[in-house]
Amino acid sequence: MNNERPSATRREFLKNTGRIAAATALAGTFVPHVHAAEDNTIRVALIGCGGRGTGAAADALSVKHGPIKLVAMADVFPDRLAASFKNLKEDAVADRVDVPDDRKFVGFDAYKKAMDCLKPGDVAIFATPPAFRWVHFGYAIQKGLNAFLEKPVTVDGPSSRKMLALAEQSQKKDLKVAVGLMSRHSRPLQELSKRIQDGDIGDPILVRGYRMHAPVASFRSLPKPPGISELAYQIQRFHSFLWASGGCFSDFNIHIIDNCCWMKNDWPVSAHAIGGRHYRQDSEGVYIDQNFDVYSVEYTFADGAKFLFEGRYMAGCNDLYSNYVQGSKGMAIISKSGDCGPPSSTYKGQLPEKSKMLWQSKTKPDDQGPYQNEWNDLIDAIRNNKPYNEVPRGVKASLVTSMGRMSAHTGQEITFDAMLNCPHEFAPGVDTLATLDSPAPLLAGPDGKYPVPQPGIVIHTEY
Repeated sequence: MNNERPSATRREFLKNTGRIAAATALAGTFVPHVHAAEDNTIRVALIGCGGRGTGAAADALSVKHGPIKLVAMADVFPDRLAASFKNLKEDAVADRVDVPDDRKFVGFDAYKKAMDCLKPGDVAIFATPPAFRWVHFGYAIQKGLNAFLEKPVTVDGPSSRKMLALAEQSQKKDLKVAVGLMSRHSRPLQELSKRIQDGDIGDPILVRGYRMHAPVASFRSLPKPPGISELAYQIQRFHSFLWASGGCFSDFNIHIIDNCCWMKNDWPVSAHAIGGRHYRQDSEGVYIDQNFDVYSVEYTFADGAKFLFEGRYMAGCNDLYSNYVQGSKGMAIISKSGDCGPPSSTYKGQLPEKSKMLWQSKTKPDDQGPYQNEWNDLIDAIRNNKPYNEVPRGVKASLVTSMGRMSAHTGQEITFDAMLNCPHEFAPGVDTLATLDSPAPLLAGPDGKYPVPQPGIVIHTEY
């Protein structure tokens, strides 16, 4: 993909984000410690009360480093907020849930009302569809709030550039910000990364990642039923729509893609991909979402090493959900099952079943798992005023994921620079949405179907 706006390059992007990260160490004087000594409770607001948001809130409230409580909740759907509150009050963290009715907010401006219940140094959780991430994060920065941003943090080039600018603002305020790429907090994967960088398997030459299973979540959708607005339908089924989530490719696959780049200790310079949709209908009816159900991406790193990713979301096929590194002296299993399922291991040869095992991870008693670890690490940084901002890395992981998706959807090679500078913004007015009856960023045709990618026909945008 070529465009006429080379306003940023991969080299500049990596240089700038590195500079931003370094600046964190010098920025320790802008935001005071959590609260005055007489009240060191960290207050939390949950914005986006679906399953992932509820899980993130439960993990936040399970941190043992001092008092913490949930004080506000926000969503555009009242039933989702009510279900989340009920689940949290039935959880082991129930005594840390302090959300009376007047701190439960519904609507597109609910995120502001929830964050207005916090003080500088408190924490906002953003677990809405990622299209809204930059809007919510921007307000948190204005309020001087620390934050947890669920992945992905961007879905296209324009939102990536916006989030990078916001990252710099948050760094200048010394805000502590986590991104929900929880594998980075897996202790086995942290040790494996160090071993690979120390040369245990030689130079990484090929990285391989797979996520293949039956359709899940809102991967595919039937035409909008009566009695619900277009916008409400698309937000409810956000995995089906590129503007809301980056589609299934970005939302499902970013963990594996991030893990593999982490083990290589670099980000790819280009992606070339193929993909397609085999099943557009079954006994349920005709599906109208924007997703492909198979993807295959070859990423290339600056040194010529390759990263192959394959995704498939079809029932009745062989399931495979794991990732690997082939090195010049051996190989490693990154995740045996799932995004970061242990044990991780390294081998002297390229075939684990025929090679000598050099190392295998063991679960330590104090390892609470990656979802809890990421919250323990964030709250520790807040309480002890440590430099902590994962947004630049989260943007890069999201952008690299979008590179593979866009390559498959257009049939073109997509470079890091081209993805970063791509002018196609999926939802340019997302910050102006006022009600669920507002116009949706994507419109269906007269047949009730939405625009779908057409590789080789539509080549400069994804639809």
